[in-house]
Amino acid sequence: MKFQNITYSIPWNLFLITLGSIIVGAGLKAVVIPHGMITGGFSGAGILLFYYTKLLTPGIWYLILNIPVFILGWLFISRRFLFYSLYGTIVLTLAIDFIGFELPVKDLMLATLAGGVIVGAGAGIVFRSLGSAGGNDIISVILNQKFGIRIGTYNFGFNFILFIFSFGSLDTDLILYSMAMSFITSQVIEYFMTLFNQRKMIFIISNNPRQITDEIMKKLKRGATFIKGEGAYTGKGKDIILTVANNFQIKRIEEIAFGIDPDAFLITENTFNVLGKGFSKRKVY
Repeated sequence: MKFQNITYSIPWNLFLITLGSIIVGAGLKAVVIPHGMITGGFSGAGILLFYYTKLLTPGIWYLILNIPVFILGWLFISRRFLFYSLYGTIVLTLAIDFIGFELPVKDLMLATLAGGVIVGAGAGIVFRSLGSAGGNDIISVILNQKFGIRIGTYNFGFNFILFIFSFGSLDTDLILYSMAMSFITSQVIEYFMTLFNQRKMIFIISNNPRQITDEIMKKLKRGATFIKGEGAYTGKGKDIILTVANNFQIKRIEEIAFGIDPDAFLITENTFNVLGKGFSKRKVY
């Protein structure tokens, strides 16, 4: 079975959601809550309600906040994404409430870094799946699909309001540390999202485009497209090769291109996300 097929199997997605949710729960219970901080999103809202009321637990508050979200989700998003997200919400709730250890860190700056990295790593793993851990992920998808509101815009607005409300119960220093931790979390999530997804888009200008393309397709099993071009100086028409490859295939493509045509011109660009045959499939919400 190809790895691409494995990544869309139910066991693989349940594994990612379980692992990521447990890591997020560990970050919240072992670092964030013991230091009196909050995160962004619904998990942060649940923690803040726990601080305000001293009732129930952060995990139970998180679960309660998600109930109306899943009712909306049932109406507007795919069943697959919804059920995966429901599973993630339950796992995260249990992780928050049943993980019992604390990271022995006293310095708030170190706790901010540790909390941001741990929570971000866990959330990043969950985002690699076909589901989520509930909360803001579901609402942001609905708003994006129905009203065209960008996911980042909604999340920023929600977290801004959340931190404003937190001034009523948290020390100002803790709020600022929490904001810094949320920024670190977002950067770590971004890293995990691109860790295995980054591809290289390669343009090759050569007098032997057909020969180079044949070798790329034969040796690397990668497709290619000819783009009609024209030399600015010579005015002669040329077929420019466009192909997409992973990081490990770049050197092979360079060897093929320059081995056939030492005068070839090769341009490589980073791409964030490539969808289609041989690469990632679209995540359906």
